[in-house]
Amino acid sequence: MIDPIQPMINTVTGAVPVASLGRTLMHEHLQIGFPGWESDILDPGPTRRDVIMRAVDRIQELQASGFSTLVDPCPNDMGRDVELMAEVATRTGFNLICATGFYHDGIAAPYWRMKLTESVDGSKRLAELMARELEFGVEHTGIKAGVIKVATGHAPISLYERRLLIAGAEAAAMTGAPVTTHTDGVHGPEQLEILASAGLPPHRAIVGHSCGNPDHDYHMEIVRAGAFIGFDRFGLTMIRSDEGRIDSLLAIIRAGAINQIIVSHDTPWCLRGSIWGGDRLAAFLDLSPLHFTRNIIPQLRSAGMVDKQLDMLLIENPRRYFTELPPDAWP
Repeated sequence: MIDPIQPMINTVTGAVPVASLGRTLMHEHLQIGFPGWESDILDPGPTRRDVIMRAVDRIQELQASGFSTLVDPCPNDMGRDVELMAEVATRTGFNLICATGFYHDGIAAPYWRMKLTESVDGSKRLAELMARELEFGVEHTGIKAGVIKVATGHAPISLYERRLLIAGAEAAAMTGAPVTTHTDGVHGPEQLEILASAGLPPHRAIVGHSCGNPDHDYHMEIVRAGAFIGFDRFGLTMIRSDEGRIDSLLAIIRAGAINQIIVSHDTPWCLRGSIWGGDRLAAFLDLSPLHFTRNIIPQLRSAGMVDKQLDMLLIENPRRYFTELPPDAWP
């Protein structure tokens, strides 16, 4: 369990005090792989060595810019490799936090879709799996997850996704770990309702990728529920312009909710297999995890934001997320 007095968080190289996390990016990926990538023996993508070297280079760039922590919430069925993460963390001395969990119905592995939809105890078994990875480690590795990842897609929330959300909330209750979600910019309030129905307090959740939705009322519904809101796709302009994201972020700040905003990019640094090519692949893999620092912060400063507010986004809010304290107890 996370101690609310002196909270610790699992990284892939061991538990560290939440207070020591420093500047943190809350949603990036060393690598991803869509289910089935491992069967493409003719086009398997970069080698393990290539992935490690690219990840080390990028993390060293982050370190040079003052970052010390990154959350990689890659779910179990999307190419997660915790031993690779641990090797990168060991080489760099950087905090890497991995996840336990699964992706949405549109991409879910058939095994888990069947298990959760055809078995009445599917959510319970999945919750037990997540709790095991949080408390004892992933498979034989001893590497413990630090967050729980659940997801819904653009379509109405399916039975599979509902049970996945319930499993995530149940695993959180067992372990004290927080939940981070994937959305396609919709269904955030519904996610929170389902998570709450299974016992998860809203301040223990990030509603991810909310910046893809331009609707301020949608954002404020998430904020008023008490959850953290993910503005974690800066740079992915094929989904929404950064100018739009900045406008939405500033509107939430003007509404008095800066202490509930999480920022990041959702950059995938390497792709297992090769389902994309050309410009689309480059658009994903070439996006820098320093984009927010280099390109967004100057625009936020021009809009009047000061260092204390920027530290809130990059240092204080991640710390708050990794504690069990409710918002009214935050310092």
